[in-house]
Amino acid sequence: MLNGLNALLQLFFSINPRILEITLRSLFVSGSAALIAALWGIPIATIIAMKDFHGKFLVKTVFNSLMGIPTVALGFLLFLTFSRESGPLGFLRLLYTPTAIIIGEAVLITPIIVSLVTAAIEAVDPEIANLARTLGASESQASFAVLKEALEGIFLAGIASFNRAIGELGIAQFVGGFIYGETELLTTGIWIELQLGNPGTSIALMIILLTIVFAINLALNAIQRMRGREWKPSLYSKT
Repeated sequence: MLNGLNALLQLFFSINPRILEITLRSLFVSGSAALIAALWGIPIATIIAMKDFHGKFLVKTVFNSLMGIPTVALGFLLFLTFSRESGPLGFLRLLYTPTAIIIGEAVLITPIIVSLVTAAIEAVDPEIANLARTLGASESQASFAVLKEALEGIFLAGIASFNRAIGELGIAQFVGGFIYGETELLTTGIWIELQLGNPGTSIALMIILLTIVFAINLALNAIQRMRGREWKPSLYSKT
């Protein structure tokens, strides 16, 4: 135990290139996954929220249910998909690469993006889109006007999806493996170092992971307070 604490102190009071590499890789992988999920998730959410179609309730229910899908189950399905021997996408040779993890995490957090952004758009006053159309806006321009009003909710969805991605383990294990210096992330690094008998390194990685998540949420709360103070006078203004 004392050896582990000593190792932990050494890691925090010295620049460890490996710890830095793992941290930067985790930020890149999860950030890329969140961006990709947003690129296809926001348009899907916009269609669901602003269009009336048969089966809309069922579609929303499916996305809401998939928000809680176990990462181990999804990771196993992705492993079968990317398997080089029998997987339908095995010819891409993506298994055990950072790209596979990015794709897997993007799939994982897409339901979060879609569900939360849909809720944010539906919370916007429908008269905004109607007013935009009355002023001559096209359907796409009216949609952008609504998205602008739902921007804070969209941002919250992005933060929630990033936090889900950076903290997951199952997908990183199944499609990323434990390749030293290539696919090792904060979550897998915690597990690997513990198995190798390096509890100090595991604790350091865990603290870094928690610090990232807490820092992002603290920054988000600060921004929300600032925006709330800025907008509140105009929100209730009658002039």
